[in-house]
Amino acid sequence: MDNGASSYRRFLDGDDKGFIEIIKDYKDGLILYLNNYTDNIYTAEDIAEDTFVKIITKKPRFSGKSSFKTWLFAIGRNCALDYLRKHKAKEISFDELPEMKKDTESLEAEYIKKEDHIILHRAMERLNPQYKQILWLVYFENFSNKEAAIVIKKSIHNTETLLYRAKKSLKSELDKEGYVYEKL
Repeated sequence: MDNGASSYRRFLDGDDKGFIEIIKDYKDGLILYLNNYTDNIYTAEDIAEDTFVKIITKKPRFSGKSSFKTWLFAIGRNCALDYLRKHKAKEISFDELPEMKKDTESLEAEYIKKEDHIILHRAMERLNPQYKQILWLVYFENFSNKEAAIVIKKSIHNTETLLYRAKKSLKSELDKEGYVYEKL
């Protein structure tokens, strides 16, 4: 049982500190992942909050068939899709709100920390949304292909194909910038 699962089990048994640990461990990564759906860091924060509220109020069953992180991100993805269905149009772009971009970059800097990862992340922003999602899950959140397939609701083969195409597209974006990389 991974740390998130044990924290969740403690929460279900009445220890509120278990849930605080879950938020502390997964909040930033979940927000940045959800930002791939909304292109609005504030909305992503709200959806992450909704995800945690859903877990607190409904106490969904964690079966252990995947890692806790995979399970949590899948719930977050569903909350994001629900939000997008309700609001049909995309949120305001970063070009229209410079302060939002500043907040996003601040959170990125905290979470990513290394300069080469920031360059990589910026190149990812120009990719197809499905490519961004799969690359984020596999390389930033360290999901296995199987776990990523569960989150994005595709077969493992389709996930691997999507990952291959995403890496190829990202390499092309990085080449345009003259970025030097060891292995992608």
